[in-house]
Amino acid sequence: MTSEVEVVARLRAAGCVFAEEEAALLLAHAADGGPDVPALDALVARRCAGEPLELVVGWASFAGLRVTVAPGVFVPRRRTELLVAVVDGLLQARAAQVPPVVVDLCCGTGALAAAVAARWPHAQVHAADVDPAAVACARRNVPLVHEGDLFDALPGALRGRVDVLVANAPYVPSHAIATMPTEARDHEALVALDGGADGLDLQRRIAADVAGWLAPGGYVVVETSPRQASTSARLLRAAGLAVRTARDDERDGTAVVGRRTPSSA
Repeated sequence: MTSEVEVVARLRAAGCVFAEEEAALLLAHAADGGPDVPALDALVARRCAGEPLELVVGWASFAGLRVTVAPGVFVPRRRTELLVAVVDGLLQARAAQVPPVVVDLCCGTGALAAAVAARWPHAQVHAADVDPAAVACARRNVPLVHEGDLFDALPGALRGRVDVLVANAPYVPSHAIATMPTEARDHEALVALDGGADGLDLQRRIAADVAGWLAPGGYVVVETSPRQASTSARLLRAAGLAVRTARDDERDGTAVVGRRTPSSA
């Protein structure tokens, strides 16, 4: 049987920076994963070949949860936990809304929806994605998942009733995909990464339609990058929303937050 020392050595040789932590997870997964889990040597071989650790063990740690992941589906990043913190603050300010309505657009695994639902069990939380593989994965993490292109996926009854819409839409410029880590390029669908020429094609489409879906005083929270934040904010302002930017240096997360005021109805 392969020892932990041997696993660590193999992971280090493959270039895994956090070899000790990854080895502990792989050993625990092999020991506790049940009869359908491959043997430890097979798990280590997959990781050494470059498969993301999250796909090897079948889950990602996100905002205190174990979120089920699947091949080809965007793996939630730690920086996106900023969006969870922002939504928490917004829902606290709208506590009179019972139950609040929250939508996770471009949901991928549904990690954001799952984190919000765990913190706000009385909320009505919806998730949506255009990718059937993402929808199937998200349905393992949250109950209400819709398939379709952005707002076309949502039930019409939600129009004008959404208290918080959160979106981690793809925002990598097309030309920058080739510079991404191989774990992303080789194991996540292009539709989950490519944001068009400047990375903001999806954000433009969200900004164009979001006001009509928000309840009066409702919010949209969109992940972006520091370099793109000013343009992301400008898109939401052009939609008539009051906008601010949120930044978390520890998580390296950036988001723009837009609020629907009565004049933006």
